[in-house]
Amino acid sequence: MKKHHVIFAALLVAVLLCVAFVYGSRVLSSSASGGMHTAVLDGKTLHVEIADTDATRELGLGGHAPLAPDQGMLFVFQQDGVNKFWMKGMTFPLDIIWLTGDDNIVYIQPDLSPATYPNAYGPDTPTRYVLEVNAGYAQQNGVKVGDHLQF
Repeated sequence: MKKHHVIFAALLVAVLLCVAFVYGSRVLSSSASGGMHTAVLDGKTLHVEIADTDATRELGLGGHAPLAPDQGMLFVFQQDGVNKFWMKGMTFPLDIIWLTGDDNIVYIQPDLSPATYPNAYGPDTPTRYVLEVNAGYAQQNGVKVGDHLQF
């Protein structure tokens, strides 16, 4: 009887270790894309969250706590497209910055208020990345069309 208990306990431990390994792998892979990353814009370092899935891009910063002055969210698309953005679920204003696939800024929409929802904003030209930062960031830091984002 004791031998069966030992075998059962060993199997239970093995199953729990497998579950922990699979769950841990998923946590690590999702945090690799969604965690904080460093970007440099016009010589200033930003800590950006990455939104690179349909779900994270749709949610964006909606319902998010206000950003620190050096924080933002970088939306990454798999291919170039006309990417329009709205302020759904936002509780604070933003500057939204659109970039090409070679990381150059092509359009800036400053000081968008949450009250602008459901209006959508963005250039009619294809972009690959969109950066959201606190309202006023672009003006305060001299960010302009033609600047380059390093990330």
